[in-house]
Amino acid sequence: MLLTLTTTHRPATDLGYLLVKHPDKVHTADLPTGTAYVLYPEATEERCTAALLLDVDPQRLRGRADAFALGQFVNDRPYAASSLLAGALNKVFRSALRGRSKDRPELAERALPLELRVPVLRGTPELAERLFTPLGWRVVATPIPLDDVPETHPLAGPSPYIDLVLTGTIRVADALNHLYVLLPVLDDAKHYWVAPDEIDKLLRSGEGWLAGHPEKVLITRRYLAHRKSMAASALEQLDQADPDSVDAPADTATDEEAELPVARRQSLAEQRRDAIVAALREAGAARVLDLGCGGGALLGALLKDSHFAEIVGVDVSSRALDLAERRLRLDRMPERKRARLKLFQSALTYRDDRLRGYDAAVLMEVIEHLDPPRLPALAASVLGHAQPATVVVTTPNAEYNVRYEGLTGLRHSDHRFEWTRAEFGGWARSTAEAYGYAVEMRGVGEIDEALGTPTQMAIFRKEESA
Repeated sequence: MLLTLTTTHRPATDLGYLLVKHPDKVHTADLPTGTAYVLYPEATEERCTAALLLDVDPQRLRGRADAFALGQFVNDRPYAASSLLAGALNKVFRSALRGRSKDRPELAERALPLELRVPVLRGTPELAERLFTPLGWRVVATPIPLDDVPETHPLAGPSPYIDLVLTGTIRVADALNHLYVLLPVLDDAKHYWVAPDEIDKLLRSGEGWLAGHPEKVLITRRYLAHRKSMAASALEQLDQADPDSVDAPADTATDEEAELPVARRQSLAEQRRDAIVAALREAGAARVLDLGCGGGALLGALLKDSHFAEIVGVDVSSRALDLAERRLRLDRMPERKRARLKLFQSALTYRDDRLRGYDAAVLMEVIEHLDPPRLPALAASVLGHAQPATVVVTTPNAEYNVRYEGLTGLRHSDHRFEWTRAEFGGWARSTAEAYGYAVEMRGVGEIDEALGTPTQMAIFRKEESA
């Protein structure tokens, strides 16, 4: 089975530094299923292609998880890309998957023009489109016809395989992680024992894109081999870890229903976004700032409501803004809708005159990502300098964390703190008083009489001058 990765970035041979594989050599790696080779069929300043070839040894497949289902010797595993190729990719490009490059660290953070091709892969063109297009790829998935089969034969027609070509301007690390997760999802099979640590692999490889993917539920279930309890755990962690995500229910359907629409309860992140939109409508806000917009899930919710005439997404991370642009598909958005949205890069702890004069600002699950000594600078920048008429702030309720089974410590590794209701209320009231606002405290999510709600919300309203 084969995977090729091509770039036209100049100099294109820098691809060797990102993959940590020299273009002038043939690299080999011994795997439990065969031998992996990395070589460069072309390597010039203008164009460079790296090829990963996995030579599967049928003898080594004997006794593996799929041996009886597919046959120990007569199967498509030597040539059709699958989780075996994903495993090889993880083995030979481990540093690249993690975005590390000792020699070109700045290049590892840049989006490059890339073309990925997997010439034989189980799956359908429709599913390939659903999986890769939201990630910023242009997808060409060509069905592979069966050879020498008369039209009257019962097997006539397309084979279950596609020739997949992806093109886009994307970081190499992101491209490889997309493939690592989605190759076995397209194939819908795992060819090794799926242990609980597969959840950690999925969350690590899907960081920054899986939580916001519209096919998150399907991806999670297929990647985890339709293990219901494991999928439920992974989806719950995705919901907790990325408040901006396009969320799925923590309770999954039966395996037979895994890819069918099912009635479900609304997730916490969806409830949070709905509560924020409701608060903004109550305030009569038409021009809104989403401060710390991340991947853009709240921006998407605001764009759906024509009441909001101007929406500005602000984040300190250019990578987050790129993700928001891809997630919202700005390049395909109708012109009138696109005109309502702007994206700014800005640090929220510094004054920015571009943020003045708006009706409302939202800090959705933002403050807990700052070190506490930086909170006064944030308040001075937003409530003191930008001075929107309404400011909506949400943050986790630390008291509620005991309801999350298996959670130790904070809800997210990047959280610097999580406040109790008394702590958040104290900060909100003192901040409101300092900058001439009144504040109302609300809760979002399921109410526990003793613990409150999982998310707490403060709505600041600018007081009229006497």
